[in-house]
Amino acid sequence: MQTTGAGPVAGGVHTLALNHISFQLSQGESVAVMGPSGSGKSTLLHALAGIIRPTAGQVIYQGRDLSAMSDGDRTKLRRSDFGFVFQSGQLLPELPAVENVALPLMLAGMDYRQAVQGALAWLDRFGLAQLAQSRPGEMSGGQSQRVAIARALSIGPSVVFADEPTGALDQQTGHEVMGILTGAARATGAAVVVVTHDPAVAAFCSHTLTMRDGVFVHPGSGMPAGGFGQPGQGSQAQVSPVSQSSPIQPAQAQAQAQAQGGAQ
Repeated sequence: MQTTGAGPVAGGVHTLALNHISFQLSQGESVAVMGPSGSGKSTLLHALAGIIRPTAGQVIYQGRDLSAMSDGDRTKLRRSDFGFVFQSGQLLPELPAVENVALPLMLAGMDYRQAVQGALAWLDRFGLAQLAQSRPGEMSGGQSQRVAIARALSIGPSVVFADEPTGALDQQTGHEVMGILTGAARATGAAVVVVTHDPAVAAFCSHTLTMRDGVFVHPGSGMPAGGFGQPGQGSQAQVSPVSQSSPIQPAQAQAQAQAQGGAQ
């Protein structure tokens, strides 16, 4: 597919953050996307999650083209089918842990009592029942990230997107968090896409893809891998082929706000 950039950069040059790449993700798979800063990792995650629209190509999820959906429909899809874990958890500071976890359930239409019961069950599963009424400022980084994982999984998502989920944690805590994330997702059948710089974090996933300059490359060689990442067959979500003009790599805060459901 021929692709052109959507926004001019200095000198009239267009840079592609995603350069005609294809990607498939099957149910229950876990995929780590590695690469240096600016390689397109987070842009790929945001395109897969419907947070941004690629300037060309398609993002197909269960037969639906996310890039052709309205902003409102993509917001509804993120609320019902996708879970998100960010580097710093992004919990709402004014809410206790149980209400942070219950929030996506209530946004999906569940009544408060039922949502809280579901949230308590997830906190108990992660050994956090005693922190149900604690606010994020009263928890450690590892505890906050486990609450964020509980929130991501509480809706029973088909896909969990994690952008540097251990970046703000020490190594031991980060490994514990990754074990919890991948183990819980595997138990529920959710697929996982993790963006990371850390090979030890990537090792928790069943597949690793490396990006550089908007394309997938062979690890260690820097040579393009045909622009094609196929962790498995029977794809649940796929991008075919996608490009995204840069410097439109979205601001982290904007992406986080949109992922949490846009206008609330």
